[in-house]
Amino acid sequence: MGRGAKPLAPGLYFLATPIGTARDITLRALDILASADVIAAEDTRTLRHLMEIHGIALNHRPLIAYHDHNGAQVRPRILRALEEGQTVAYASEAGTPLVADPGYQLGRAAIEAGHPVFAAPGPSAVLAALTVSGLPSDRFLFAGFPPNTGSARRKWLKEFAAIPATLVFYESPKRVGDMLRDMVEVFGPDRQGAVCRELTKRFEEVRRDSLGDLAEQFSGDAPKGEIVVLVDRLRGSQAGPEDIEAALRERLDRMSVKDAAAEVSEALGLPRRDVYQAALKLDREE
Repeated sequence: MGRGAKPLAPGLYFLATPIGTARDITLRALDILASADVIAAEDTRTLRHLMEIHGIALNHRPLIAYHDHNGAQVRPRILRALEEGQTVAYASEAGTPLVADPGYQLGRAAIEAGHPVFAAPGPSAVLAALTVSGLPSDRFLFAGFPPNTGSARRKWLKEFAAIPATLVFYESPKRVGDMLRDMVEVFGPDRQGAVCRELTKRFEEVRRDSLGDLAEQFSGDAPKGEIVVLVDRLRGSQAGPEDIEAALRERLDRMSVKDAAAEVSEALGLPRRDVYQAALKLDREE
């Protein structure tokens, strides 16, 4: 146990760590890092540096690398520590574990073995980007990283076209220009979006514009740094027959014609009567 730290209840603790600014770590996360019997990390060098910045000594405690490539080999060691009643802290390289970062399989294994699992919430690029984007935050969908190739990416993006929520994506700076061009093709050039780069860091940048203009802005050299791309929900004036049909079909599988029409009408800002007639037609065709 770290000097001056309070004992922790046995279990697995997922820690959110800064996405850029080291002081964004929470006091609770520091307490857990100081107290845990075993510390695991996606990148041990990054976590050790963060601990040094905040004056937390390792004090001969195990510091275990755990990531997507070695998970199957390392999970048994962590589970043994939990079985022995030890406290285990796990941190991804930056941000919140399990959110486009390792941790899901570890969490599932701990839960299935009957061990307590705790979250020490904190920094997340998803929430930081949503906060500064200027786009609606009442409902959002985090979609993670898109496929690397153009054809697969466009097919994948179509799945989100009619979802009535702000869409949040991660993307490599090398591919963000291609992704935005595909978004223009799939979502249309007038949908509003935002591209957030290097959030919380020295060269933080947020560009808010239509997808068409954003695609043009990122058509040149690839930018540097971590990228989050956000897209506004489909609006009534932008919704074509295919968009309305896709939104209705998704809902008709799980709700009545009346409820599906009401939800799509509200989500897309369209007259309820028109959407209800379209829903009736689709229901008859089924």
